[in-house]
This record gives sequence, C-alpha cells and structure tokens, in this order.
Amino acid sequence: MAFPVAKPGLVVRYDYLWSREAAAGHDQGKDRPVCLVAASDNATKPRFVVLLPITHRPPDADSVGIEVPAKVKLLLGLDEAPSRVIVSEYNVDEWPNGGLAPVPGRPGLFSYGFVPPNLFGQIKARFLELARQKRSNAVRR
Repeated sequence: MAFPVAKPGLVVRYDYLWSREAAAGHDQGKDRPVCLVAASDNATKPRFVVLLPITHRPPDADSVGIEVPAKVKLLLGLDEAPSRVIVSEYNVDEWPNGGLAPVPGRPGLFSYGFVPPNLFGQIKARFLELARQKRSNAVRR
C-alpha cells in the first residue's frame, strides 16, 4: 500500500476535522474527500500539507466554498450530489499521516486523482486571498 505523492491539486480521502469540531475538543473528524492545496518541500522532514475539505453542505455565513463542477466530480469518481471545496478553513498535517483513508470500494487506493488546473487555480487563489485577509481557520493535526 503506497501513499500518493503529495502534490497540489491532489484529492485524497482524509479524516478531516472541522474547526468547530476542534474547538469543541474533538481530535478526529469524518473521512471525506479533501483537496491538497499546498505541501512543504520534499526534503523537509516531517513534510506538511494543507488540506481543504470537499463537502455537500453549502457554505454558511462564516465559510466560503467553490463549487466542484459535475464533470470534475465524474472525473474524480465522486458522487453526483453538488459539492464544494471549502476554502475558508483547512487542516495542516504531516504527510503521509494516519488520517488518510482508502477510497470507498477501492482498498489500498487513497487518491481520487487531481483537480483540473483551471479549477485548482481558482481554489488556490481564493484560499490564499482569505488567508492573507486572516479570514480562514486552521486546524493543526
């Protein structure tokens, strides 16, 4: 079982912990698809990644999401329900880590594939904009 190489745009299954869950004292979340938006240099040990959750829930007043087009969801093998990448909060974790989980129905496979470059550019730009404005919440795992 080999973990995928951590590259921006990669979508993996991960035990994502929402900031509201962390604030309530939880240390585990729910396995879900997440988009890897940034990774430290390969030579850095430990290596860290920044992971954004993908969810069916529409953003609320305190969160910002970018819709994942149906075509992209099909390409990645995700379900047909509308989904968004939430860019206003994120998890920071070591890579690889115990929070990675196999894709449902695909034992030993931890990756769904990559978000297309155009969509990833939008995700990254909005994430960085919110981070610069200090309008995002981090959970360090």
